[in-house]
Formats: sequence, structure tokens, C-alpha cells
Amino acid sequence: MKSINFRNNPLFLRNEFDTSGKWQMPLIKTQFIDLSGIELISISDAKYNDSKTNRKKGLHFFVDDYKFESTYRNPEKLLEKISQYTFACTPDFSTYANMNYWRQLESVAHSRWCGAFWQSQGVLTIPTITWSTPASYDFCFDAVESGCIVAISMIGCKRSKEQFLDGYNEMLRRIEPSSILCFGVPFKEMKGNIISVDYLSSRKVVH
Repeated sequence: MKSINFRNNPLFLRNEFDTSGKWQMPLIKTQFIDLSGIELISISDAKYNDSKTNRKKGLHFFVDDYKFESTYRNPEKLLEKISQYTFACTPDFSTYANMNYWRQLESVAHSRWCGAFWQSQGVLTIPTITWSTPASYDFCFDAVESGCIVAISMIGCKRSKEQFLDGYNEMLRRIEPSSILCFGVPFKEMKGNIISVDYLSSRKVVH
């Protein structure tokens, strides 16, 4: 009986949401979010019962993975903290080029599941898009509805500008995002409706 209960546990199956693409990742749907004058706060600076000023901000996850792994492992426990902000970007689980592709795929899938879960709980959600080498294009743009607002990061990409731009242009082609929330200074070659965010300012939080 215990074995049957475990196999049927939604947190084991993770199959409760609509999926998309050959990898059947949970689908993050398009939502309208007013980004005019928006400020951001990182998950590592977020806290329960945050100030009214901070709750008007959006939440991002462009910090080390270990600081937010619990968002996937214990999603319901963190929901109260996440849902108090204006919107949440999905977790930026790493997709480093030196990871085997099953690990990169796992990172993207976990991020998509968190986004689908948050949307099901009424949280305005922006999918965070990451990629590595061209082989990652097979999965890293999946399960995001066309026209979504997306979030990307420029952290560390200046060492591999050409590879970054290739992935960025592929994202534009596949997702056709309505806006791109860009953490860091974008390259001048980047097209689209880019909203640049000062990453350092998002880490200088007063509670």
C-alpha cells in the first residue's frame, strides 16, 4: 500500500499540468504582466512577510542554484514566500555547457514545472530561458507559449558572445516573446522588445 501511494504521489509523478514538445515538459502559458517601472528582488533576498515596498517587486532566481533548489523539492512550502511578489521569474536552474545533456534537460524541466505550478496557484509567472550549446536547442525553448514575456541573464555571457547571440536569436524565432526581461546590459546586436534590468540593484534590498 505504501508503495502504491508513493507511485501515485503528485510530487513523484509531476504530471498534473498541460505539457508541450517531445519531452512533455509542463507548459508555461502567456500572461499579461505590466513591466513599466518594475523593480526586482532575488530569491536569496526574499523573506516571508516582506515589506510592502518589496512586495511590489518581481522575484528573480539569478543566483546560485543551491539557494533555491527547494522551490522544486518542496514547492508548496515556498509558495507563500514566492506568491507575495508582483510576479516571479521561474528558477534559473543551471544549463552549463560542461553538463551532460540529461542534466541540462532536467534543469529546464524543473524550471518549467515550477512555473506551471505557480501559474496554477495564481502567481503571475515569467519563464526564465537559458541555453548552452546548439544541441541544447532541442529542449531549452520548449514548453513556453508563443508570445510569452521571458527573462534572460547576461551574467557570464560576454566570454562567449557569438554562442550567446546564436541562442538568443533562436529563442526569438521559436518563442517570439512579447518582451525580454534582460538582467544586465544587452549586446547591441540583440533585437526584440528588451527591458534591461540592473542586476546589482536587484541585489541591494532593504527590508
